[in-house]
Amino acid sequence: MRNVLTIILSLAVIYACAETYSLQQCIDTAVANNIALQKQKNSYASSSIQYKQSLANLSPSVSANASQSWMFGRSTGADNITTANNTASTSFNLSASLLLFDGLGMKFAIDQARASMLASEASGQAAELQLQLNISSMYLQVLLNKQLLLAAEEQVEETERILHKDSLLLQANRLAEGEIYSVIAQLGNEQLQAIKAQNEVQFSLLSLAQAMNIDPQGFDIVDVPLEQLEENTALPSRDEVLVLALSQRPEIRAQQYAIDAQQAMLKQQKSAYSPTLSANAGVGTSYYNVQGATNKAFGEQLGDNLQGNVGLTLAIPIYNRMQTPYAVKQQKIALENAKLELEQQKQDIRKEVEQAYYNALNALTEAEAAQKALTNAEVALDYQEKKYEAGRASSYEFTTAKTTFAKAQTTLLQAQYNYLFRLRILHYYAGTQL
Repeated sequence: MRNVLTIILSLAVIYACAETYSLQQCIDTAVANNIALQKQKNSYASSSIQYKQSLANLSPSVSANASQSWMFGRSTGADNITTANNTASTSFNLSASLLLFDGLGMKFAIDQARASMLASEASGQAAELQLQLNISSMYLQVLLNKQLLLAAEEQVEETERILHKDSLLLQANRLAEGEIYSVIAQLGNEQLQAIKAQNEVQFSLLSLAQAMNIDPQGFDIVDVPLEQLEENTALPSRDEVLVLALSQRPEIRAQQYAIDAQQAMLKQQKSAYSPTLSANAGVGTSYYNVQGATNKAFGEQLGDNLQGNVGLTLAIPIYNRMQTPYAVKQQKIALENAKLELEQQKQDIRKEVEQAYYNALNALTEAEAAQKALTNAEVALDYQEKKYEAGRASSYEFTTAKTTFAKAQTTLLQAQYNYLFRLRILHYYAGTQL
């Protein structure tokens, strides 16, 4: 019969020279390669540019222009005399304008752009934390599957030892032939379970590599002992997690910034009721050339025709077809919806934290019960093994006890890793690291 370890080694040959990643390396790689996070960063960069533009809007606008034109037939020259000669003219102008007052509309636009930028940043942080939780979960799943594989391999080795001993007893006519078939069947089933466990390891590694957006060929993780993972795994209080979640979660901060942005937009809409005052200034000159006439030199004309202007413009809104009142009413609705969204998020987080806490509490209880069950199964296995070695128990009785022990061992491993995952969810909501 082919040894299951040989089968497992042949299945795992592509991992022989695997590059191993720690949990932090997995998280860093996933964050760096995640397209959704990259788009979120671009969104933040865009909102940052909009914020900078709102600040730049406080500065004056300056423009310069030059023009060249030719007129044929009757035209007016620089002396304001109309002649029938062809004329060419060149002009240069420099103008500047500055908005002095607009009901603080630009100031509120700056507040709105800043709040939107901070909301975008917080949304990116929330998405990154969610990705970290997903990667941590997948990492734990790989570790669990590897532990289950080791347990399955140990069961195969133990059953092979029993089969070898029973084969010797059978040859010595000290064992009925029928009894050995149950051991052979047990070994076949355990070999199958070991192969399935190996496949689960490979599949979980594939899922993790795909989540990290890297080539799964040759990918593996650092094996972290369960004892190390279980350090500092005390269950935090529900109220403590809830307070931290409502005060520190980036989703909450993002929505609070969204409310700030809506409030600033409402003030900006109301500023349209106010008059606007702007200052403007300009300077220009020109050159004229009349065909058939005596024209002054280019430079001389530029100096003679130089002129400047400065002025103030006051615009008072009177009636704009009710656009401003309706815009204000619409913005009030948008602000109210943003506040309702914040309350909805708080309610959702409160429910999620409560569910996560009780899931973790139940997982802890199950792990403790599984530990007791394993202890009892181990005692029973030790008793049957001693009877079997003394010849007072059949191999069937021994393998049955061994199967019970294996199931208890698997149940405990699953319960322990389930608790670790549930605990990480609590720390995720609290904004702390396990």
